[in-house]
Amino acid sequence: MRIIDAHHHVWDLAVRDQDWITGPELAPLRRDFYISELAPQARAAGVAATVLVQTVTVADETPEFLALAGRSDLVAGVVGWTDLTDPAIADTLAALRELPGGDHLVGIRHQVQGEQDPGWLLRPDVRRGLAAVAAAGLAYDLIVLDHQLPVATAVAARLPELTFVLDHLGKPPIAGGALQPWASDVRALAARPNTVCKLSGMVAEAGPDWTVDGLRPYADTVLEAFGPGRLMFGSDWPVCTLGASYGEVVDTAHRLTDGLSESERAEVFAATAARVYGI
Repeated sequence: MRIIDAHHHVWDLAVRDQDWITGPELAPLRRDFYISELAPQARAAGVAATVLVQTVTVADETPEFLALAGRSDLVAGVVGWTDLTDPAIADTLAALRELPGGDHLVGIRHQVQGEQDPGWLLRPDVRRGLAAVAAAGLAYDLIVLDHQLPVATAVAARLPELTFVLDHLGKPPIAGGALQPWASDVRALAARPNTVCKLSGMVAEAGPDWTVDGLRPYADTVLEAFGPGRLMFGSDWPVCTLGASYGEVVDTAHRLTDGLSESERAEVFAATAARVYGI
């Protein structure tokens, strides 16, 4: 079965610090992670293409990722960053497309999870920026915490022309074992037809003692809410390496979708990402 890994990262600490990597729990991530390290692991797991996702709110990162995608036979798409509040965002997006590898730009993401304003996504300047992302034919990746899901649902309702991609299931409290209110909130988001979800990031949210059985209620919730046609697999490498190898993450996704038909699994593992990101 063809697999698209719809969510991973790379970074070089000599080029740019990753200031979010702090504390002893994240210490194993404080090193360089290159596409050359990921590629053989991805191939071994049957992954044919990937989507490289932004890590920091620095404008220079996106051109670097586009150039990397342009010379890579693995990276098929880039979800980059640009300032959504910039009045010239439409021009910026057009300029990114003209850069080397610019045809690999498939989406935009901002670290909403770090915004102190609980209504940040609904600010008029942000909504104008999101409208520009839609007009450019790009998707928008939602990286939010579970308590931010209702605001994400509200902005998705106001911008039906934009496809919103929920990263990491909206970061449910898997380690604590609670399903509510996350499950109700993620179902409300899924009720918006312009939303999709990534089956990604669960190992990081579950902690070092994770099990497939512990992840299954959360995977089952989004499978039911979004359906296979609006769900896409993502490894979240290298963050996933805090609790699992790349191969283990791919295998876990297979196990969590073992109740689906062959055609439904094809949606989750490739077709949804190909359709949403134009891969």
